[in-house]
This record gives sequence, structure tokens and C-alpha cells, in this order.
Amino acid sequence: MEPFVHLHVHTEYSLLDGACRIDRMMERVRENGQTAIAITDHGVMYGAIVFYQAAKAAGIHPVIGCEIYMAPRSRFDKTPTDRSSYHLTLLCENMQGYQNLLQIVSKASIEGFYGKPRADRDLLEQHHAGLIALSGCMNGEIARLLLNDQYEAAKQAALRDAKLFGEGHYYLEIQNHGMKEDLQILHGIRRLSAETGIPLAATNDAHYLTQQDAELQKLLVCIQTGTSMSAPSAMVLPNDQFYLKSTAEMNALFADYPEALRNTAEIAQRCQVEFEFGKIRLPRYRAEGVTDTAQYFRQLCEEGLHRRYGAQPSEEAVQRLEYEYDVIARMGYIDYYLIVWDFVHYAKKHDIPVGPGRGSGAGSLCAYCIGITDIDPLKNGLLFERFLNPERVSMPDFDIDFCIEGRQRVIDYVTRRYGEDHVAQIIAFDTLKARAAVRDTGRALDLPYALCDKTAKAIPSDFRITLKRALEESEDLRKLRDEDPQVRRLLELAIRLEGMPRHASTHAAGVVISAVPVAEQVPLQRNDDAIVTQYTMTVLEQLGLLKMDFLGLRNLTVIRETERNIQKRKPEFTVAGIPEDDPAVFRMLSKGDSIGVFQMESDGLRRVLVQMQPTCIPDLTAVISLYRPGPMDSIPQYLEARRDPEKVHYDHPLLEPILKETFGCIVYQEQVMEICRSLAGYSYGRADLVRRAMAKKKHDVMEKERAVFVSGNEACCGAVANGVPAEVANAIFDRMAAFASYAFNKSHAAAYARVAYETAYLKCRFPHEYFAALMTSVISYTPKLMEYIALSEANGIKVLKPDINTSQAGFSAAGDGIRFGLLAIRGLGSHIIRQLVQERETNGKYRSLQDFCERNAGAELNKRAVESLIRAGAFDGLGWNRRQMIFAYEQILSAAANQSRSVISGQLSLFGGDMAEEAPAMQPEDVPEYDEQALLQMEKEVTGLYLSGHPLSRWRAHCQLLRMPEIADARRMKHNTAVSLLCLVKEARQHITKKGDKMCYLTLEDFTGTLECLVFQSLYPSVQKLLLPDAVLYVNGKISAKDGEARLFCDGIMSEQSFADLTASKQLCCKVSDAELMQKIAALCKRFPGNTPYCFWQTVSRKYLRTKTENGVEISSRFLKCLSELLPLSNCALIDRKR
Repeated sequence: MEPFVHLHVHTEYSLLDGACRIDRMMERVRENGQTAIAITDHGVMYGAIVFYQAAKAAGIHPVIGCEIYMAPRSRFDKTPTDRSSYHLTLLCENMQGYQNLLQIVSKASIEGFYGKPRADRDLLEQHHAGLIALSGCMNGEIARLLLNDQYEAAKQAALRDAKLFGEGHYYLEIQNHGMKEDLQILHGIRRLSAETGIPLAATNDAHYLTQQDAELQKLLVCIQTGTSMSAPSAMVLPNDQFYLKSTAEMNALFADYPEALRNTAEIAQRCQVEFEFGKIRLPRYRAEGVTDTAQYFRQLCEEGLHRRYGAQPSEEAVQRLEYEYDVIARMGYIDYYLIVWDFVHYAKKHDIPVGPGRGSGAGSLCAYCIGITDIDPLKNGLLFERFLNPERVSMPDFDIDFCIEGRQRVIDYVTRRYGEDHVAQIIAFDTLKARAAVRDTGRALDLPYALCDKTAKAIPSDFRITLKRALEESEDLRKLRDEDPQVRRLLELAIRLEGMPRHASTHAAGVVISAVPVAEQVPLQRNDDAIVTQYTMTVLEQLGLLKMDFLGLRNLTVIRETERNIQKRKPEFTVAGIPEDDPAVFRMLSKGDSIGVFQMESDGLRRVLVQMQPTCIPDLTAVISLYRPGPMDSIPQYLEARRDPEKVHYDHPLLEPILKETFGCIVYQEQVMEICRSLAGYSYGRADLVRRAMAKKKHDVMEKERAVFVSGNEACCGAVANGVPAEVANAIFDRMAAFASYAFNKSHAAAYARVAYETAYLKCRFPHEYFAALMTSVISYTPKLMEYIALSEANGIKVLKPDINTSQAGFSAAGDGIRFGLLAIRGLGSHIIRQLVQERETNGKYRSLQDFCERNAGAELNKRAVESLIRAGAFDGLGWNRRQMIFAYEQILSAAANQSRSVISGQLSLFGGDMAEEAPAMQPEDVPEYDEQALLQMEKEVTGLYLSGHPLSRWRAHCQLLRMPEIADARRMKHNTAVSLLCLVKEARQHITKKGDKMCYLTLEDFTGTLECLVFQSLYPSVQKLLLPDAVLYVNGKISAKDGEARLFCDGIMSEQSFADLTASKQLCCKVSDAELMQKIAALCKRFPGNTPYCFWQTVSRKYLRTKTENGVEISSRFLKCLSELLPLSNCALIDRKR
């Protein structure tokens, strides 16, 4: 039997085509009796390094290659006739070949992409050295010519390529998948080889691992092409022979071509590419006047030390700086620090907000001194060794948050600074997660949408969940599988598909900076407008390239915008200068009033804030760290110990100085490191390695380390030697191991606690400016905008409808309210808004709609923009009603445009002046205004919101006193929670079930957002007549939160009139403790006369008291605002009338 190696293999990185999964490939290679294998994905090298590492780990020899697409003419020619590219298989003989393949693949994508990444003859002539070429599959140039009976042309093409690549570097590729075309090509190539002397190489066009996987590969192609298994695309392979065949199978196929089999093994042996991992390849920091980067870095650090800590910094600070500098210098990271400092310095110098820190980098004093971070590591007890220590193998990682609006400017600066060819963004792959695999598979199988949807929604919403685990955890999913054969087949296929990459995208934050052109180290491609690496962030790190995360943080934009708006009335104000211990801020947070505060908006975290009653920023650091899976379980213990020092327990006295700040609980990763160091004598470096092993649940490493922790070794003394009993030491180790996988990075938490405090301070002290900036930050996301508007109004800050003379592009503080932003009006772009605001600021307020149109006629003002402004109410204060403006605006616009053209063409006034003759003021038609409902509907159409009022406004106070939640609250409720809502019908969609019954999908809406509601067939017929668009309904039901998206399963629906009757049967009851307060409330009720009776619950006597007067009170928002000034509204409610 002749030896054989597969040299034509498509892994899962031939996206939605190749089904040879790398993690299972090497086992299959061994089963086949082979010792080497190649990777030749279509036009890309995505999987090259992952493939190489998997092969090496399995003792298989890896051959790096690519099946490239060749343009019929030049790669720069891109007409319809240029789409018929052909294939060519290239293999790297050595590192020179690898470097050349990088160039070919990169330029094929960046310069030659036209449906596919296409190389051309020019690229091959420049970059063929070190490469071995195979003539390709049935879609290769030689094969196509032979199929078209163009033997002589095929011969000339083969001779041309053999000459180009050189003797022993070009082979005629033969395949046999049992198709007649294969046999035709085979005979032609055999003749070519005999006549030219070009050797043969036998391959199988392997797209999947085993013959049984043919169905899986067909499924992938159907997903790629949007077709179904019953009517697949022409791209589907014609039979089940395209798999990784055994050496015996290949010998049987090519018994007449033994040399073609032998050649594959010889080629594989010649291909020797070795990658070096772990070697850091940092670019050098260069700046004018800087010749010694080490000296320059030290100078920056020492200057920063005095700037941060004064002329006489503490001995602790001086020694810490010296220690850090020494570690950074010895490990070769001075240039790394300077590169990061350089772009952070650029951002701050150019007024681009930068976060105070992120991740473990905030623990570095050097970073704090030179201004990379703004969190004092000494004051916050942060460890440098969590970021960098001599025993750390991987590169440290500064992740930097920038204002969303300025992030791209920083990336552009880095690109200019180091050169476009030295900087690239990083690829990311969207893989088929459990739900996506089910939905994609279901579509390809032509299964009913409802069945696929039901199956997908039975999968728990954890994004990390696998289908195997979902079947273990979800009874609903198991039931579907067991009862429905279609679902069983669906899940069987989806499980095989799960985890495969679906498509390539650009990493949200990652940027690589290289000492040499990036394309000399990794393959590149173009994703939209960005040049990105074809290797993922993880692979780049392993190759030692400098990877940075330039993250965009919306809250930094909000803080910056708030600061700017405050400075309009308080020029001296800066966020950097706010006090860190404002009691009012912590009182606000202690009430759970943290919607709109960074990292603190969830219901659960707000409850923890109420229980904790925070008084300082370190408390916020703790709550951010605790409110996570894992540590969350210790919240009750933490809170109890915080309230009662007697409840604090330490397993050993040595733990007290480490766990004192967290009341005996392990909360931070740094505490795990300190425990290892203080109790067992570990170095910080080794302690960090142990923490990592615990975090990744490496049980074998942990068990070896347990013995070291307890008893010690040559490197550390162990806990027993420090007086810790072995039993206690083991218990402490178990506790650390349990928490390490969840424990939070304190450096990161401290930095984010600072941002949280800043946002809380601005919300507390400058709510108008803060809420305005917050709304602007979500201006294009209506559900969140609705929630923030509702929150603002609940805080007594009214959002005013847009006004053409006062509105800015975004929301803006306006007296006691917030003015609606023009960017939130549909049909208006940012460019036209800038123009009309600039015109207003330059030449004064607009006097009328006509004045507005005339002054902006030369701008990009169109009918849609003007109509949207009218409908939104932006011209309401200028004399005409909206109906009059709607009737006249087209005529006004047309006249204004004609006048503008007259000026441009030089047709000036009769007297030769500088101004065109002013058009006479138009008079409005005598028509009445639209009714209130029509006006509100107009506003809703162009903004997604009701602006001048709301159909639910008249009931808002009643709902508050009935303790009814709003939709934003309901969306956060737990599964199966009973709820009653007052809301509008936004949309009603009738649905016929399989049994022919009618049910309905409702979209409900209130001040705070929308919610889908299911009205089942048992209820629908009795309420159908109520389900009209914009109808006000009182809805009862239960929240369904099983599929990650809250919905309401409806149990009952009442009309608005029925809700009015319900409230009429209630009385207002106020809980009071003294007669004076009772008298004040009674006096207030007289100021708001109405029909609702009121009474008091006397907390001392525990009796209901009713006033003698027969008059009631009007329940309204104005009344509640006044009432809240006398007592908390939590002490007031609408209750059933007492007889």
C-alpha cells in the first residue's frame, strides 16, 4: 500500500461549506492510518493556527495551505465577466512560502474581492517562492479546460505554472469522487503528465470527516444559500464521496497512479512551517527627541508621582513605583506602557473622554502616575501583580474605555502614528449558538416556523448554553424531542452543527499594532471599510502581537455631555472636581433610585443597594463585584455581617486583614491572591497562576496546588508552617476554589465604581442636564428613551415637546424641564439639523413657518423634514395651528425655493440692492386645529412617542396609588409573576391555531415601553371587540420570561370605562402617625376637590379615621406631587371603601 496524505481539506473555516471540524479532525486522521494533513480553506486562512496547534497536540504533521480563487484577468478587473474565478491549491513549503501566502491571501481580499477574494497572475509572479502548487479540483483552470475539450490550452497553462513555481513545486492534481467529469479530467491529466513530465498528486476534495457527514455539509450549504434540503442549491456536492478517506480507500481509487499517492506524502514531508508562540513582538515607541525610552518612561513616572501625591510622596508610593518600574523594564514592557500612554494622552489632549480604568491595569501605580488610569491603586488597595508579575506568561492587557463619539478618532490617530500597514482591526466569528443552530436547521429542513420557534424558545436563554445541556435542564425541550419525531431529527442535526462559525465580523474593540507591516505576520481581509486580521484575538495574542481593546462606553459620552451643559450656567464646574463623599448621592442610591446610573439599573442590584445603604465609593465597588453569578449567593452573609460586626467570621486570624473590608467574604480575585501569599507564602506571580487555574476549573492543577498550599514545597512554606491547621487550610482552599471562578477583579470594579458614582452624582445634583444627556445617548432606541422620559417625569422633570426656536440636536435642559431633541424626529438628518440650528444662532429665532423655510431654502431642506417638524409640534408656538401648516407647507417651501434660486441666479431687486425682494407674509386658511387624539397620533408617528400629552396621563396617579407597575417594571419581573397593567393597544394580530381556533398577539404600550401579550383562544372571543388600535385597556395576566424575552400571558382584559368604574369604587387612604399631619393632608385635599373619598390609617391607634366632610379629592399627578411633600407616597394607596 502506498502512503497517502490529504492535501485538499476544507475545515469549518470554509464558512458554511466545509464541515471538517478541526477539534475532531486529528482523531479521524489517525483512524485513517495517516500521519499528516493539510488545511486548504476557500480563499482564507482563518483556521491555520488553530489547525496547526491541534495537529501538533495530536502528533500529526500539519501542512499549511489555501485553495485560492484566481481572477480570469487582473484582480482589479471587476465586471460581470470577471466572476468566473478558478481554483488553485497552494501549500507552504517553508516560512518564506507562508509569508508569500499571507501576501497573496491578504491582497486577494483587500484588492481583488469581487464576490470572492481573488488573486491573479501578478500576485503569483511576485509571491510564489516557497510555495508548492497543485492544479486544483474540478473548478481549477486545468480541469475546466479539459472538460471543455481544450487540451492544448490546458497543456500550455500547466507548462506556464510549472515554469512559474519551478521544478518540484507544481503538481497536477487528480481526484475521483465517482463522477464522470472526474474520469474525463483524470484521463486528460494523465496524458498531460506523460507529455510534460509534470508529476501527479492525488487528493480528495474533503469537505467533511466521514461519509455519514455528507448530510451535515449539505445542511451547511443550504443555510449559506437560503435553500432547503428538499430543494437545495446547485452548490451542494453531488454525492457522499467528499470526505476524509482512509489510505486504503485512496489506494483503491488510485491503484493505477501509485506515484500520485506517494507524492502526497513526499509533499507533506517537504512542508515544514514552524510557528513560535509566546514570544512578544512589541513595536518600539518612537517620539521626537526621545532616544532612550526607559529613561523617558522613568521621567514620566516620577513627574506623575509628584503630580498625584505631592512634592513629598509617601515611602510606600516611592517604593511601589520603583518596584513596578523594575518589573516592567525587566519584562520588556516599557514600550507597551508608552504606546498606551501615547494614545490615551492624545485622547485627553483632544477632549475625548477616557475611562478611569478597566480591568487589572488599574492596579498599576505607574499607569496611574503617567495618566493611563485615574484610580489610585494605593488608596483602593489594588494589586499590581494581578496585572503584571515576573511569572506571568501571557501579555498584560490594558483595555481602555473611550467616549463612543471619540473612539474612532483615537483609532485613526494610532493608524496615522504607526502607519496604515502597521495597524489593523481584528476579526471575530459569530458561531452557531444553540438557538441559532435550531432555527437555521429548521429553515433548511422546511419545518414550520411555529415548531422551530417553539423549540428554540424551549432552550434556556443563557447565551453559553449548549443543546446537550439545554436538554438536561429544560423539561419542555425534552418533551418536544420525545413526542415529535420532527423535533428529534431537528435537534440531532442542530447538535452536529452547533458551535461552527457562521460568518466573520469585526471585533467591537480589538486593534492590533505591529512592529512590521501586519500582512507580514498574519493574513488580512477587508470587512466593510475596515482592514481586519484573519486570525482572532486569541491567536494574535499567542503569536505575540500587540493587541489593544479600544472600547466605546456610552456613559462616558453622557458624562461629558452633562458636564458641557452644566458649564453653560456654571463655567467652573468639572466632573473631576466633584466630591467623592456627597451624602445626598448615597441617600439617593440607598433608596434604590439608580435607574440611569452606570452598572446599577437592574432591579436586583437596586434591591441590594436598599439593603446595603452604601456610604462611600468602596461600598459601590463591593456591590458591583457581589451582584454577579456566584458571589451573589454570599450577598445575605455580606449584608448581615455588615450590619452586625458580631456576625463576621474568619476561618483563621491571618484572613482578617485580607477579608476585613468585605466582612469576611471572598469577593475579589485579589483576595484569593493575598490569601495564597499571606497564608502559604506564595509569590504574587504563583498566586496569580493558582487564581487562574481555579477560575478555569483546572481540577488537576488545583489538586496539585492544594498540597502545596497546605504543606508547601521548595518555593513556599505552606499554610501549616504558618500556624494554620491542615484541616482549616484545606477548608480555606476549598472556599477559594469555589469563589475563584466567580470572584471579581477589584481593579476593574474600583474603576467602574468611580464611573457609577460620577453618574449618580450628576443624576442627584444636576438631574436636568443629566437626564437630557442620558436621553440623547439612547435617542435612536425608542424603548429605552421612553423609559428614561418616564423616569425623568417621575422625578418631576417634564420633557417638553420640540420647539424649532429652542430645541438642539439632542435633548437639552430648559428651565424646569428638558427640551425634546430634533434628532429624535424621523426624517431629519444630523446635517440639516446642524444647518437650521446654526442659522437660528446666527440670525435669530424663526418668526414663522414661512420665515423658517425662506431662511433654510438653500440648505438640504425637503418636504419630509418640514412635515415631520410640523407633526412633532416644533412650530406650535409660531401662530398657526398644525392643520393650517399641513395645508400650506408645500406651497411655502416651493415659494422659498424659487426665491432662493432667484438670488443665486443674480435676479436681485428692482433697485439693485443686495437682498432679494422679501416675499409677502402668507395668510393661513381659516381651518380648526386637529382634535387632541389626532395631534397625539401625529407626534407618535414621527417620534415614536406622545409628546404634548398621553392617553394614559389621566390615569397615571391612580395607577401609582393602586401600586400597578409600568411595562418597564413588568419586563424585569420573574417568570410566572402575576401582574396588572394599564396600557394602550399598539398593534393587534389575529392568529388561527392548528385546530382552527382564533387567538391574538397584542403589542401593548405605556409611558415606559412595549410588551407582547398573548390572548389565548379561551379569552379572545369575549374581548375581541375591545382590542382596537390605541384603545386603553386594563390587562391582567402572568409574565412569561422563559425564553429571555418577557411576554404577558393574558388572563383578563377590561375596557377603560371598566377601569374607571373600578377606581370609582376606591378611596384614598393615608398612613399617618399624628393629628397635625392629618390636618395638613385634609387641607391639601380641599385644594383639589373631587369625587374620591379619603381616610386615614392611624398607626398608633391602628384604626381607620374618616373626615366629617362629604367632599372627596381629585386624584391627579399635581395632587400626588403636593401629597409627596407631606409624606412618602409609599404610605398612600387607593383601597376598597370602608363601610
